[in-house]
Amino acid sequence: MTQSDFIFPDEQTRPRRRGWLGKLLLSMVLIALLAIGALAAGLFYLNSQLKGSGIKVFSTSGEEFEVPTAAEINGPINVLLIGSDTREDQGANYGEAEGARADVIILLHVSEDRQNAVALSFPRDLMIPVPSCPNPDGSEPFPAADLKQINATMQDGAHCTLIAVQALTGVEIPYLAVIDFKGVIAMSEVVGGVTVCVAEPISDKYSKLYLDAGEHTLIGEQALAFLRTRHGVGDGSDLSRISNQQVFLTSLVRKLKDEGALTNPFTMFTLATAALENMTLSQSLTNIGTILGMAREVNDVDLDRITFLKLPVYDMTGDYAGRVGLAEDQARVLFDKIANDEALILQEANVGTGAIVVEEKSETSLEAEPETSDAPSSTPDPSETPTEEVLPEWVQGTTASTKTCSN
Repeated sequence: MTQSDFIFPDEQTRPRRRGWLGKLLLSMVLIALLAIGALAAGLFYLNSQLKGSGIKVFSTSGEEFEVPTAAEINGPINVLLIGSDTREDQGANYGEAEGARADVIILLHVSEDRQNAVALSFPRDLMIPVPSCPNPDGSEPFPAADLKQINATMQDGAHCTLIAVQALTGVEIPYLAVIDFKGVIAMSEVVGGVTVCVAEPISDKYSKLYLDAGEHTLIGEQALAFLRTRHGVGDGSDLSRISNQQVFLTSLVRKLKDEGALTNPFTMFTLATAALENMTLSQSLTNIGTILGMAREVNDVDLDRITFLKLPVYDMTGDYAGRVGLAEDQARVLFDKIANDEALILQEANVGTGAIVVEEKSETSLEAEPETSDAPSSTPDPSETPTEEVLPEWVQGTTASTKTCSN
């Protein structure tokens, strides 16, 4: 018997191993192609659905905002987010209310250099002058009013709330997103819940929210109740409710950033699909590429540069007792900075009623300290160190890097 008559173990198994590896590689390629195909089909579906459901939105001069160009997306971004209190198709859990009002109004501004972002909350009880508003069907426009509660502007359409906020602030806002109760529930489920801190027990029979002190991961109906509660936090005012909402929103931003959700195409596809099914967007947002592009732009902003602010207001009296008016001189400071694309930087968190600060830190403080060197250090020239103007002490708000608790 010669050596060629023997088959050694490694020679016997090599062809089988190559065949197994080839099948594995082919399977991985097929899975990747199927995933890409599914994503492409999904994007086509989203785009087609978006174009059929967009809200026409207008500037204060009556010009309709169109889908933005690439240059416009790369510039400053202004979006108005409205939480609707409509009961239509929401089920029997929320009582009855005629029409729809703007329960939550937030102006989101992202600076052109992507170094700063601000979310400015408007109390729903704010009384403001309201300009006339175009009727999308081309008939007579909705009339102007000398003084009207801002949340009631939505009864003529969400685009009228957008026009009212533009007229009030002097900021052009081309983009609008409206979400209802079901939408909040669905979006909280998509992100897997949001963990919030509660300093004092919450017991609110109106929103049906009951939470012990401590940390809670809120999802579904409980997340909605937390965002809606007013009697369960602070002094029971809408300003306290805004502070409480900022507890939730800052935690949500930290979660999305920590998990890289805004840069993962498959996660963003899931979020975009949920947004489409549960939000109504302006026609200027009817391109999925625009939405994904904006998400990536927001992701570039550091947590300590994402600022949540309250609009400065005062308590009204007489016939308007229980309502608030605009503190015009103070508000103009914020409006002008947003309109001029200037940074809105808090010296420290000032949350007002409804929340307390438990941990405040900048992202840069989390970085490892640089290694020391025996070489002499040079003192920087103060004139060469850029300084940024911080907001006055009366400004109320917090940052996404600051942990706050409902109170």
